[in-house]
Amino acid sequence: MKLTKRLHSCVQLEKGGRTLVIDPGAFSEPDAGLGADALLVTHEHPDHFEEGRLRAALEANPAAALWTLRSVAERLAPAFPGRVHTVGHGDTFTAAGFEVQVHGELHAVIHPDMPRVTNVGFLVDGSLFHPGDALTVPGVPVETLMVPVHAPWNKVSEVIDYLREVAPRRALDIHDAYLADLARPIYDLALDKLGGTDHGRLTAGDSTEL
Repeated sequence: MKLTKRLHSCVQLEKGGRTLVIDPGAFSEPDAGLGADALLVTHEHPDHFEEGRLRAALEANPAAALWTLRSVAERLAPAFPGRVHTVGHGDTFTAAGFEVQVHGELHAVIHPDMPRVTNVGFLVDGSLFHPGDALTVPGVPVETLMVPVHAPWNKVSEVIDYLREVAPRRALDIHDAYLADLARPIYDLALDKLGGTDHGRLTAGDSTEL
């Protein structure tokens, strides 16, 4: 399986000539979803869900389909009947040849006075886990953890503890658009030294084989 990092929290997976894209939101490239056979969206916040990008991807490929939670599915299902699937914690499905398990139910707490929206994470082919905006522990072995490195709802000590609890073979940064280049070495040093796993990051557009 080939992983290509896109901007912010968007990742592209390729296997057997088919492509799956997770979270092509407003902070990702405008064409991030184009060419996808399957699209997954973790939650409704605009840096993960941008309706125009998803519509463009579904219109460009009439065979493409979307799997997401109810709040996002309701926005797109009327325009793409039979191609938008609502999923939640505990569900499993096959999307463009990828086997996907759904883990998690709620977005991380930003502030107690702010309502929490639904958030789901996706475990792809029993190997790669994308948690969206939550530090969800899937409770199963994870080879590659896409780790939300910087967000209004987390701090570096929580990210370190998350790496330790999930204990993946490797961790790669996502949710990094807010993180200034000046601060990246500080985060890299903390996660490398204390996370207990092989930690790295890819520049948007870079790929690696999993």
